[in-house]
Amino acid sequence: MIKFIDYLFNQTFGRIFSNELHQFFRYLFCGGTATLVDLIILFSFTNIFHFNYLLAAAVGFSGGVATNYTLNIALVFQSSGKLKKEFPLFAFFSIIGLLLTETILWILVDRFGMYLIFAKLIAVVIVLNWNFFMRKKFVFRLGSKLETTLKA
Repeated sequence: MIKFIDYLFNQTFGRIFSNELHQFFRYLFCGGTATLVDLIILFSFTNIFHFNYLLAAAVGFSGGVATNYTLNIALVFQSSGKLKKEFPLFAFFSIIGLLLTETILWILVDRFGMYLIFAKLIAVVIVLNWNFFMRKKFVFRLGSKLETTLKA
């Protein structure tokens, strides 16, 4: 799958972009998959199980974080292998991302009457950037999986 992602990136952009942008493209793929998991849980919990949307958003976000961590260590970042240290830090920044998400949802849905899924998509764009840079700088300091797979 990662070779297909890299192929799409190279076909679309060629080699004109840096490895960091290529890494961010992989991160977007992982984040997109995690966001899909998050949205499916959010939609299901609010529309099928009738949970409060803020609680459903927290559950969906948690499912997205688990998906995102798994995909990030498989495809984007070089893991230290110290799961007991790495995952709590990953989760810490994710919790801050969750607080940002919840605040944005509350403002857009309760204050401005925006449709929940549209509000969620706006929150995703904002929180995505926070998550990438915090994880890159503080959680996965060893670098990118990109060098490993580009050499293969």
